[in-house]
Amino acid sequence: MTEKFSRWDAADDLKTEEDIALYFEACIEEDPGDGSLIRAALGDISRARGMTQLARDTGLSRDGLYTALSSEGNPSFATILKVTHALGLKLHGGANVHV
Repeated sequence: MTEKFSRWDAADDLKTEEDIALYFEACIEEDPGDGSLIRAALGDISRARGMTQLARDTGLSRDGLYTALSSEGNPSFATILKVTHALGLKLHGGANVHV
């Protein structure tokens, strides 16, 4: 008997606004400092919400969004801001400032 496995996709588990907010916050906190985890999270959230509608909301092409938010993508900060704004997300993280 051969077992079949399918690749896990975070987008499949992002069903509620709370799921999305918690996932995005965790990715911001765990990002290694190069933005790769934030980019991946935005890609997952975008696919969960619908890339076509996001393209309309941001004024960016659907293919361009897929490319920018892929693991090989290198989106501009302006693109990140457009996407987070269209998704209703906020970029924030805990600031540890000691004086």
